[in-house]
Formats: sequence, C-alpha cells, structure tokens
Amino acid sequence: MKTVDVSLGDNGYLIYVGSGLFKQIGQTLTENGFSGKLVIITNAVVNGLYGELLIATLSHAGFNVITLTVPDGEKYKSLSTAGRLYRNLTRAFADRTTPILAVGGGVIGDLAGFVAATYQRGVPLVQVPTTLLAQVDASIGGKVAVNHGRLKNQVGVFYQPRLVIADTNTLRTLDPREFINGLAEVIKSAVVWDEDLFTFIEKNIDKIKSLDAEILEETVYRTAGVKAGIVARDERDMDLRNLLNFGHTIGHGIETALDFGIAHGSAVAIGMIATSRISHELGLLSRNDLTRLQRIIERAGLPVTVPNINVKRVLKAIEHDKKILHGKIRFVLPQSLGKAIVTDVVSPALVEKVLVNWHEAT
Repeated sequence: MKTVDVSLGDNGYLIYVGSGLFKQIGQTLTENGFSGKLVIITNAVVNGLYGELLIATLSHAGFNVITLTVPDGEKYKSLSTAGRLYRNLTRAFADRTTPILAVGGGVIGDLAGFVAATYQRGVPLVQVPTTLLAQVDASIGGKVAVNHGRLKNQVGVFYQPRLVIADTNTLRTLDPREFINGLAEVIKSAVVWDEDLFTFIEKNIDKIKSLDAEILEETVYRTAGVKAGIVARDERDMDLRNLLNFGHTIGHGIETALDFGIAHGSAVAIGMIATSRISHELGLLSRNDLTRLQRIIERAGLPVTVPNINVKRVLKAIEHDKKILHGKIRFVLPQSLGKAIVTDVVSPALVEKVLVNWHEAT
C-alpha cells in the first residue's frame, strides 16, 4: 500500500492506494477516527460486486451500515436524485456526524460528495473510488457537483473528503472500455505536469492495460500524486489547478453536443488532441510532441478521430463552460509533454477550424 498526502492544512487528508484495501476498510476508518453509523452511497452494479464484502468488514469493525443505491448512469447525477438521497438520509436519522462513503466511479463520487456537502450543511465524506478515472482524478480535490439541464457539473461546491481509499483490485472488475476511458485522465495528468510519468506510461502502457498489479498500483499512485500536488497549491481552482482541465473544455462540449452519449474519457481524449493541435497551430507545441501524444492515446485504446458531431453545438456548449473568465474562454495548452499553460487567446474560430478539419494534416 502507498499513501499520498493532500496537504491542505486543516482540510488535508490521505489517499490510500493499493490492492485489497476493501478487506481492511473498517480498520482504516477506525484508525482515522470514525465509528458508529455510516452511510454507503453507491449504484446497483457496484453494490452487487462489493456490497456484501463492505458490509461484512465494516460491521466487523463495529459500524452500523446503511446502504443507499442509485441507478447507474450520468443522467442520474442530478438534483432530483440528490433530493431522493436527502429524504433517505433523513429517514435513516443520519446526523452531522454520520459519514457518507461514496463507493463507485466519478458519477457516484460527484453525486454522493454533493449530497455530503449539502446535507445538514455538511457531513463527513470518504471517497472510495472503484474506477480508474475516479481513483486518479475525480475522488481527489473536493470538486463535487450534479448536472443541470444539458450542462455538466453546473451545480456544485468545493468539499474535501476526510479520506480517499483506492483499492486497485476493483479495477479488475471494470468493463475494459471503462478502464481505457480512465487512462485519458492518467495521460492528461502526465502531459500537464510530469514528463517522467508520461515516459513511464509510454514504456508500460501494455502492462497497464493488462492490469499488472505492481505497475497498476504505481500508475494510480503517481497520477494521484500529480492531482494532490496541484490541489495542494490551488485548492479553489483559481490558478494552477486549471491545468487539470486540459482536454476538458472541448471534451465537455462534445459530451453536451452528444447528449452525454459518449464516455467522459473518450471525450477528454478527443479534447486533448484537439487542444494540442490548437497549441501546435499557435506555435507552442512541437510536431514531435503532438505525434507522441496522439500515439499514446491511440495505444491506450482511446479515440483519435472526432465523431460525427454538430460543431456549432460544441461551440455553444463551450460558451457556457465554467472556465470562462471575464467573458473569455480559458484553454489549457501544452507547451511540451510535462508542461502546459492556461491562456484565453484561443478563438472559437480556431476551435471550429480544428474540429472541422480534423483529418487534415496539422
């Protein structure tokens, strides 16, 4: 097991990364000061896989466990679902000391985190991510939100968890496509912050995809470390943390334009390539680095071609992006593999040009 320290003073916490952590989750929570009643919020799929194991180990450690399940899917990350969970928490007599364990992927982490942040003005939150995307990104940093209308993560708050427990064994039960989509966040982290991590991914991508235990744990640990280091410097997403939005501005636009009919990781992969092509057009990113990025995205099994999409809808969605400041859209542009900048010089016309002329030579 490895630990990552998210250094945020009074809001700081540890991320536990390793295989088999579910079997000792009760002990881990006890050691971190938890006791008594707790509420698991998860979906039916994850509950079917791990519900009995979690209840057994938590009960053995003396916890009174209440499990609340929601349907699986992005469309259930909504205010209406949050409202149903509030009612269930009230019926269970959950109070401000009752911890919520968010057990699942990014959707559950966002939804349960939002509920924890807002129920009775905030109850303790423990993130227990079960997907690669959640383990290396979504569970870390305190961004919790629900979707509203057609807009992703439009209603949310910053609310740090008390603890993150990432059992890498859960990645073995993922649908292979779900795992591959999580690799988009791994690649993203390397591009904006850690050249050595990018080289590690290039060298070990086949072992990562084959779920080699040692390499998988190291990948999650190092990628989580990138996120933790950036969050520690910019908890409220005012400056440096914007780097973690690499690929997301266009990616979220694509998700919205396709009515969330594309996996988040796939949309981000397309967004990373599109944004990197923009960076190359502006003379910031070398052709060699652009080629290396496109190659590793393809080797990861992520899309390297833009889907049949209404580009105007993508641009309209980008206009509502939360990363707009003073009326200008901020883009994360890589300058090299391991270094990126945030800028507002990218015009909608340039975004449109890159998406429309996707298959032309850059």
